Parts: sequence; C-alpha cells; structure tokens
Amino acid sequence: MGSGDILIQPLTREAFAPYGDILELNDEPTMIINQGMCGRHHDLAKLDFVMTEEDDGRPGISLFNAQPRSLPYRLDLVERHPLGSQAFVPMSLDPFLVIVAPDEKGEPGRPLAFETRAGQGINFHRDTWHGVLTPLHAPGLFAVIDRIGTAKNLQEHWFERPYRVARA
Repeated sequence: MGSGDILIQPLTREAFAPYGDILELNDEPTMIINQGMCGRHHDLAKLDFVMTEEDDGRPGISLFNAQPRSLPYRLDLVERHPLGSQAFVPMSLDPFLVIVAPDEKGEPGRPLAFETRAGQGINFHRDTWHGVLTPLHAPGLFAVIDRIGTAKNLQEHWFERPYRVARA
C-alpha cells in the first residue's frame, strides 16, 4: 500500500463520532408505540441547521439516486456544508462507502474510509469534510435530510493527488 492509499474500515460509533452519527437500531428501543407493535429508537442524530434571515433556509428531505461506484475507488474530491448537517439513509440494505476527513486549519486532512453494514445510515455533523454519496451496489437510492435554502452551503476541496480507497 502506498501513501496515497486509504484502507476501508468498518463503520463504528467510536471511529465515526468526531464526524457524525450512525443511524442504526440500538440494542433495545427507547419506547414501544403503535399498540405495542413498534419499537421506536428515538432521536439518533444531531440535526444542526443554521437559519439566517437572508435566505429561506429550512430542513428538508430529498431522494438521491446515485450511480454505484466500484473499488478501488479514486477519491479526488471532498466537500462540507457549513450551514447544516447532512444525513444519508439508504433505501436498500446494501452497504455503502463513507469517507470523512479531519479539518486542518480550514482544509481537509488525510481522509478515512468506512463501509456501512446493512441497516446503517449516517449523519454528517455540520461543517464536516466528507466524500460524495458513494453507493457500492445498485440501486443507489437514499433519503437525504439536509438544509434546503438559497444561502451557499457547499464548499468543495479537490485533492492535488487523488487517493485510492480499497479494502484491506
């Protein structure tokens, strides 16, 4: 493996905590609802949206239909959203790739790559450097919860030398 290689690791709460929340079932539901037929796993992510008087910003739910990517994956771009968190909730049970990078004085540091398990979604904290939506299987259908509005909420960073993301 070269210095431009990033090995994919399993997505765990501990490893992902600096970057966001994992959306998955807890061991036990927070409460039982719907006549005892439904376990509610309550408030799993910190949704964080900056609302300004200059635009019509609000939380929204969109559907994304992304083309699957293959491994090894060429990582040349990360982005962040300074005005809001962004959650990716897969609408299939297929794993997907999650890439994040620490912030180093306004620039992304060395990225990390995680692979989800069936039944996991993620919520990136506001202003977290992350890769684009990267499904590994079709269909790449996701519900996305993020900030909708006219204010600029996207910052992109293109790496001078792309990284190669692969399984160990």
